[in-house]
Amino acid sequence: MAKTILIVDDSLTMTMSVKSSLEMNGFVVQTASDGVQALTKLKGGLKPDLIITDINMPNMGGLELIRQVKILPGYRFIPILTLTTESDASKRDEGKKLGATGWLVKPVSGPDLVRVVKQVVPGA
Repeated sequence: MAKTILIVDDSLTMTMSVKSSLEMNGFVVQTASDGVQALTKLKGGLKPDLIITDINMPNMGGLELIRQVKILPGYRFIPILTLTTESDASKRDEGKKLGATGWLVKPVSGPDLVRVVKQVVPGA
């Protein structure tokens, strides 16, 4: 069965690029434009195998999204990758403390992204 990935990014260009790379490799992709929209989808029953989130977004950024997802019943162990232009070590450390599985700095090529996704999603 295909694995489902939720992409959370306010850049439509980035979302479409990542979505295309993942779908070409057999993943089912859902999208959200910020953390608020992502949480709404999760609370509505979406149970992705992986969440990929940007850090700097309007309404709710990626760090707060990670914090919120990790306290949702049944979502604590879903892997979360950040895909961001943010390379600051303190932000990266904060992300790890909050429960981020990995931290990728944009730009990331499609093949590199797919390789990392396959490492963090069991059975992908």
